[in-house]
Amino acid sequence: MFRSLRVRLPLLFLAAIALAFLVASLIAVRLFQDYTRTQSLVELRREATGLARLYAESARQSNDERSRAPNFAAATLEAATGDSLYYIGLNIFPGQEAGLTRVTAADIGFDVRLSTSVVTFEFEPPGENRPFLAASHPLRLETDTPPFGQLIVAKPKNELRSAWVTLISRLTLAFLGAIVLVGGLAWYLSRRITAPVLALSAAADEVAEGRYDVELPAVPGGGEIRHLSERFRQMAVRLGESEERERNFLMSVSHELRTPLTAIQGHVAALREGVVTDPELAETSLEIVAQEAERLGRLVGDVLDLAKLDAHRFTVLTEEVDMGRLCDRAYSTFADEARRRGIDYTQAAEEEPVITTDGDRVLQIISNLLSNAFRWTP
Repeated sequence: MFRSLRVRLPLLFLAAIALAFLVASLIAVRLFQDYTRTQSLVELRREATGLARLYAESARQSNDERSRAPNFAAATLEAATGDSLYYIGLNIFPGQEAGLTRVTAADIGFDVRLSTSVVTFEFEPPGENRPFLAASHPLRLETDTPPFGQLIVAKPKNELRSAWVTLISRLTLAFLGAIVLVGGLAWYLSRRITAPVLALSAAADEVAEGRYDVELPAVPGGGEIRHLSERFRQMAVRLGESEERERNFLMSVSHELRTPLTAIQGHVAALREGVVTDPELAETSLEIVAQEAERLGRLVGDVLDLAKLDAHRFTVLTEEVDMGRLCDRAYSTFADEARRRGIDYTQAAEEEPVITTDGDRVLQIISNLLSNAFRWTP
């Protein structure tokens, strides 16, 4: 089943699509991870900057007016932002707690209080067993004064992971839908492609069995498959024509070989049966037998030449040929057969020219004409 092109081609399409989709999904997930991390850090930096200004302004106002800390609570800010707030450093409000969860440099992994600008990092807050992404912003009473603490805004890192899982689940659904769609398309295209190929395969089997009159379905459109189909059709036609030429050639060779054999058999039969008693006629008969045997050898040589060379090439000799003597030779070949069958057989020629040609070929033509005449003479 899996050796069939009709099955392997769709599977190959699906495998290629699945591989491409897998690579694209991995790249997309990686890019999305980097993007969500970057966006989360940007958001944390923005929130840290805004909350640090709020706490610094409140600390400055409380310090100047010797008033109590503002009535907003850290828990309210955490609920509003969805993030956790931490603090490291001196008290924001002297003698009062700001409600922020305090952390130490050991919790963070380094002393963030030495930083004079916004810093992003990962750490595991006390009481938590999971990593957090965080951004810290220095708190100052005045712009040109050193910071007295760091406000830290953090969110669990697994929130990013949940976004990745959502993306992966949606990509999986898209992948399944794409597999169904591409599978149907691949199956349709494979049938369009493999149907002519399978037809060519069946036609090749018929040609291999000697049936050259094969019918190939028309391939719509252009392209390599149609070109292959047309070439195969032409090949089958030429093979059929070649076999027909071979069959005609064998029939022609059989006829050509039969003519001298008939003459040889006739003269030998006349000599054996005592029909020819005159020594001169017997000598003439033997000479004709020798000539026809020589011509027979020449024909066999032609057959061997044709077996080695192209079917359309013949060895032609150019020589001076006495047409009178050649006609006498052809006439004498069938004289005994005419005498034996009681056929009125005469020869007459007004001229006996000498021409430049292949004597054996001309003799072959005349002998064929006489052979056909004797065959159809009652």
